Amino acid sequence: MNEMFSIEGKVAVITGAGGVLGGSIAKSFVEAGAKMVAIDIRQENLDKRVEELTALGGEVIGVVGNVLDMDSLEGVAQTILAKWERIDILLNIAGGNLPGATLAPDQEFFDMKISDWEKVTNLNLNGTVFPSMVFGKVMSRQKSGSIINISSMAAYSAITRVPGYSVAKTGISNFTQWLATEMAMKYGDGVRVNAIAPGFFIGDQNRAVLINPDGSLTDRSKKVLAKTPMGRFGDISELNGAVQFLCSSSASFITGIVLPVDGGFSAFSGV
Repeated sequence: MNEMFSIEGKVAVITGAGGVLGGSIAKSFVEAGAKMVAIDIRQENLDKRVEELTALGGEVIGVVGNVLDMDSLEGVAQTILAKWERIDILLNIAGGNLPGATLAPDQEFFDMKISDWEKVTNLNLNGTVFPSMVFGKVMSRQKSGSIINISSMAAYSAITRVPGYSVAKTGISNFTQWLATEMAMKYGDGVRVNAIAPGFFIGDQNRAVLINPDGSLTDRSKKVLAKTPMGRFGDISELNGAVQFLCSSSASFITGIVLPVDGGFSAFSGV
């Protein structure tokens, strides 16, 4: 591996490790030589992920944790410090959308269930803020560390039908800038906070709105691709390099950015 982008030996904590995105990034980090702490709220998902990561030859521990429970996160932090004595990287991957919080084409905003709005905004926004408080505190004492958050194209301009997700991801972008400033000014240039903003990737959460039962593209997919200069959806593995770069010493003067990984979606006006 090019030493410029090395994360070998770094202790990396990843929330939502049992999910598709969390799993992809965790695997790439283990392959890059990082020590991985996989966190998920579901034991069965966690066990499967730890088995996969361990099979790659990495140093991995799995800890059940709830990103919306400060006591749970504090317990995870103590477990990590007892084993490795430091935390170098926090990957805030837990999040996503819920079917009940996505408006159907024939629904109005006024039909949205407040309970679904609260679930999505809470999971995405507080699910990023709370781990940043707990694990970021360790980094502040070390005066070193890198936090990576997950924003979205929904934070750049309005995307129909996903109001809660859009608001939460916009909050994450702003929080990334705010926390980056706070950390640098109070604890020095060794603690950095950045985010990536994925474009459109087909996964379990959005498959039904992007792909028809017969495998053809939905009208929504066609609109997405028309606004994506590269003319295709991303592959989940195409996020890994961007995340690793931001965590490496090559990004030592980069903090407070939201990096689009979107095939040009955010750059193109559509004309």
